[in-house]
Parts: sequence; C-alpha cells; structure tokens
Amino acid sequence: MKRPTYLLIALLTLTSCEKWLDVMPNTDVPAKELFTSENGFTSALAGLYITMTDESTYGKNLSFGLPEQLAQFYDKLPDGTSDRTSVYIYDRETSGAYNTKGTLANTWQAQYHIIANANNLLKWCDLNGAAVLTDITHRMIRGEALAMRAYLHFDILRGWGPMHYAANDKAKAMKCMPYRTVADHTKQPLLTASEVVSHIIADLHEARQEMSYENTLDLSKSASRQFRFNYHAINALLARVYNYAGISDSAAIYAKMVIDECGLSLQSSNDNDPILSREVICGLSMHELEDNLSDYFAYGDKMATKYYLNISTLNALYESVGSESEDMRAQGTAFHRNNELQYAMSLKYIDNDTEVIPLIRLPEMYYIACEATEDHREAATYINMVRNKRGISKAKDVLCDTPEQRIAALNREYRKEFYGEGQYFWFLKSHGITGTLSHSPEVTLVEENFLFPLPDAEVEYGWTEENASDEEDMPNV
Repeated sequence: MKRPTYLLIALLTLTSCEKWLDVMPNTDVPAKELFTSENGFTSALAGLYITMTDESTYGKNLSFGLPEQLAQFYDKLPDGTSDRTSVYIYDRETSGAYNTKGTLANTWQAQYHIIANANNLLKWCDLNGAAVLTDITHRMIRGEALAMRAYLHFDILRGWGPMHYAANDKAKAMKCMPYRTVADHTKQPLLTASEVVSHIIADLHEARQEMSYENTLDLSKSASRQFRFNYHAINALLARVYNYAGISDSAAIYAKMVIDECGLSLQSSNDNDPILSREVICGLSMHELEDNLSDYFAYGDKMATKYYLNISTLNALYESVGSESEDMRAQGTAFHRNNELQYAMSLKYIDNDTEVIPLIRLPEMYYIACEATEDHREAATYINMVRNKRGISKAKDVLCDTPEQRIAALNREYRKEFYGEGQYFWFLKSHGITGTLSHSPEVTLVEENFLFPLPDAEVEYGWTEENASDEEDMPNV
C-alpha cells in the first residue's frame, strides 16, 4: 500500500532503552528557523492533519479498521483465524490473526505522537506567533491545534477509558490515561476519566474562542474548511463530548447550534457520493485515497482480501429483505454486491472523489439532539428527519417516548449511518450496551470486550510517584 509523505515537526518515540516519552526533532529545518515565518507555521499545521491519515490512526485503525472489526461488521476474517471473537484478545500478541494488542499499542503511540506535535506547534505559536503571524492566522493555528489535541485525547479516552461513563461514578474515577499539554520528554501521570473530560472540554472552549471569527462560516460554500477543525467542528465535538459525559443540556445546545448554523443539509441521495461528503463537518484529506486503501477495499470477482460482509449481514444491519431496500444506505449506491458469492462491500472508500475520511458528520448532531433533548416528540423529530432523508417512509417513523426507546432506535441508526466510519463500537461502549449482536448472532459482547488495557510500554515506562521528582530537574527539549 502506498503511503503519503509529510513533514514531521517532532517525533514521539518510545523505545526499550528510553524510560520516558521523548520528543525529538525530525526535520532538516531547525524549529527556531521553521517557526519564523507564516509559511513555517501553516506547513506545520498541515503536517499534523496529514499525519492523522496514517493507518495507525484515522487512515485505518480508528476509522474503518479496528472499531468496525470489534463491532463485527466484517465477515472476512484475517488469515490465520476462524474465530471471530479472537479480535477481543487484548492481553497478548497473536500472529496470523487480528493481533489486536499490537494494533492498540501502535494506535496509542501514534495518537500521542500527533499530540506531541500539536503541543510543539502550540508552544512555538505562543513564543513566536504574535510577532510572525497576522491576528487571524495566529488564532486559526492555536484554535485548530487545541481542537486537534482535544479530539485525539477524546478518542484515546473512548478506547482506554471506562464503559458507560455517564452513568457510573466509579467509571469517572478510573485512572486511564495522561492528558499531555507539554511538548517535552517528561512523563505525565494517568488521570481519572473525569479529569480527562474536563481537560478536553477546557481545550475545546479555548479553541472555540480562538475560532469565533468564523462563527458565520457556511460550510456548504467553503468546502476546504470541512478538512480542518473549523468553528462548527469544534461545536460538534463539544456536543459529542458533552453527550458522552451525560451533560445533556449542553450536548443539545451545541448539537442544535451546529444543525442551525453550519450551512450543511442532510443529503437525500448518495449517488456518486457514498461517503456523503456534503455532510462532513470535519474530515481528513487522504491523497490518492482509493490507491492507498486498495488493500482493504477494491472491486474484484473473488473479494478475498477485502473488508467485506455477507449480504445476510448487510440485511440484518439495515433491517432490509433481499436485495431491495428503501434505505439508501443499504442500496447499490452504498454497497457493491457480489450476488454470486453473496458478499457486499462498502463503497465509502472506493467511490470517494473528495478523498475524505470523515471525522464528524452532520447526522450525528441530529442523533445527539434526539438523545439529549428533553421533549420526546422533539427527540423523535430529529431521528426521523435523518431516516426520512435516507429514504425511509414516514409511515415507519420511530417513537422516542421513553429513554429506552430512544437508545434502541439510536442503536439501530448508528450502525446504519456510520458503517465503516468507526463510530458504532464507541456508541455501544458509552451506553453500556452488551449482549448478542443482531447482525452477528454468534458473538455476545461482554464488558471486558470494551476495556482496552494500557500498552506494556506505558505500564513499564509511564509516570510514577517515584520518578516524578527526578523529571522535575530535566530540561525541556
């Protein structure tokens, strides 16, 4: 698979001979020179976005890769295994199969790698930005870097944090991860989940203030801003985080704000656009996306190396019968079907002319508004607006009279809407939903399937009370 090239401002490495996370320069241009021009700052910011398309992060592992495998969305199993549940082996390396432990370790390191780069950019922005940058560019770089830092930490929290955070005080007190705000080699302590949530929200509010100059931005008329952490994307992420935390009033406010102000509308057709790019509030641009992802998604008679599912699984996911469905998300404009083999494959990463990997799409704001709104009739309106746009008749509108009805309806819609985007498994985890999967009846999820252990390197080399005092005397790099 071809890999994109990009400028790295700092490289976060963790090796057996180093007993701390180390940030070291990895560019021919010294930082003191790079950050003396506007071009240097904007190139560094662009480099962060490109780094996020690496397969260890949103170019695979945190989008169509591991979360979708954990949700049992693929019937093609890796070579070397016939056991679907082996994907939940987190405590040991496995060869010739999923090797989930190794994937998780790579993803943890890659996320903190980008966070280190974002922190480095923020440090130099505070040191040199006022002298080098215009006011708007200065605010843009700080705002986007802060939002990126919050986004990356939140996905670490969703993976390595507790289950059903909003309803469990013990979960809030669980120490699960560091929140890194420094661009140096010092180890940082594991924080409780509630402390991490507080840091994320604080970063997002600061980012929102920095980006407030574009609060009238119409994303339908400024497609390039869909590929950045723009003002509306920050509001959308606040809605996502507040909803995760069970702070319903704030979640509803920000979700409705995005719906009303971002300028995007729900699409009623996915012809030539199965990724629904005109609904993307924030996404990543992967150069030559189809070529880069051809190892995972490609047309072919055998479909032997693809991320495919059985047509029977597709029908169960979308509550459809046979090859016909009124839901456009299950039709031939969304999935390539091989009727001879009875296999299907998502077209989101094949017929994707915009080369976008979505991070946040508009329908999620409707779902959050549905979940967080007090009035049950208004809640039903939000979820049914998405269903109707997707082609489902009003005669089949769902009710949201009770919290249980809402979550059951949202459970079905999340799996349909965000297939291949890495969101459904997090929905199950954040709502404490276990049990047998309707689309994969041979798999029964238990709480342990949702709890990622810390990587071995973090356990061995991470912060402890014993080494904290030693690091206070270490110079920054």
